Amino acid sequence: MERIQTQGVHHITLNGANRETSIDFWEGVLGMPLIFEQPNLDEPDVNHLYFDPGDGRLITVFTHEDRSPDNSPNPNGFGNLHHLAFMVSRATYTQAAQRLQDREILHSGEVDRGFMDSLYFRDPLGQLMELACYKFEPPAGFTHADVLREAHRLRVAADDHAISDVHLADAIEFLIHRKPRGWSELE
Repeated sequence: MERIQTQGVHHITLNGANRETSIDFWEGVLGMPLIFEQPNLDEPDVNHLYFDPGDGRLITVFTHEDRSPDNSPNPNGFGNLHHLAFMVSRATYTQAAQRLQDREILHSGEVDRGFMDSLYFRDPLGQLMELACYKFEPPAGFTHADVLREAHRLRVAADDHAISDVHLADAIEFLIHRKPRGWSELE
């Protein structure tokens, strides 16, 4: 084997402002519990905060008390991070715009992406964030990526511009019928 096979995102680390700003945003706005902190082992003057985004992986933030928040939009050049997207439930998604508004955080409002719905806003340091909610649940034994892969195949075959509900529904049906239903189908 020649490839380095990844198995998911381990963590994402961002440069933050001070500790209070980071905790207020990641824990206070996005509900990600601060699970631990320690000095940055490469730069002892910098603090390293570790948050759980909900799936047991990590979002980490380097902080320093001399840094003040600047919410100017981050540069959108080649090689720069465009945005971070976090998965939310439909119930959370329907409440997100109002909850951001209650905190006086400007946002895009609901955006239909065909296979998911999105809402965009900026963190206190100008980084674009997205709350994303799939419009479907994959059948048992399959992932969202499995459904999207098949929906894409169907979209291309139909020469449609983007994935829509019909592609998702047909992809789910295809996957359900592809999966063996019992031992006798395996013979």
